[in-house]
Amino acid sequence: MLNKETTTGKIMKKKFSNLALIFSASFVLISCANTHNNKIMAGGLEIHDPLENLNRGIFAFNEVVDDALINPIIEGYRTVVPEPGRRGVKNFLRNIKSPITFANQLLQGDIDGAGKVFVRAVVNTLVGLGGIFDVAGYEGMKYESEDFGQTLGVWGVGHGPYLVVPFLGPSSLRDYTGYVVDSFADPLRWYLHNIDREELYYVKLGADYLDLRTSLIDVLQDLESSSIDYYATVRSTYYQNRDALMQDRLSAIEASVPAFPEYDDNF
Repeated sequence: MLNKETTTGKIMKKKFSNLALIFSASFVLISCANTHNNKIMAGGLEIHDPLENLNRGIFAFNEVVDDALINPIIEGYRTVVPEPGRRGVKNFLRNIKSPITFANQLLQGDIDGAGKVFVRAVVNTLVGLGGIFDVAGYEGMKYESEDFGQTLGVWGVGHGPYLVVPFLGPSSLRDYTGYVVDSFADPLRWYLHNIDREELYYVKLGADYLDLRTSLIDVLQDLESSSIDYYATVRSTYYQNRDALMQDRLSAIEASVPAFPEYDDNF
């Protein structure tokens, strides 16, 4: 019988190795980006897609997987679980992500936003049955999605190369890096690992993925049916959505910074 500590050590070693592999791949992709300068303008935004041929191949693979596996699962989920139930799942997942959202608000310098995240988490946990009901939202405290990809954007880090990852879909080097950092730093992951229930975190990741894909399925089907080049349309839509989030975030941060007097006007 394997020693428990030895087994845990092997698991942790494997996870750190996987993380190192991800970041090593990132550096390789950056190198590719510097070698193949394939830039496209779409909707007023500059998109860097140096791996377009590879990305298109993975995109086509993901379409096959979606049609054969993912979309039928989503349709079954929407049939079995009514909209109020799906809304409760979304609210709960947002609530348990509050520590990551709170941390990113602070890293972006948005103290007011961080305070709202804290209040939302307390109210929805205590009054909303662990976050199943968005009581704070009903009272006008709107949910704001924040991730480390947005934080990097606020810090001035560009998207880097556009990436399409098998099963996960389109993003950018910056935003996938942000996803890895958020997942690795999640206090829930560390807590479940410490009590030897880390498998519950993977259940949570699966629920996140299902919730995200459920929210996107109608939009993606509309884009596919109305697009001449579905790949290019999804790529452009992704960048425009992330840019809109960044503009809202920068506006919110600027609004939360107190105005300083123009001393030159007083002399």
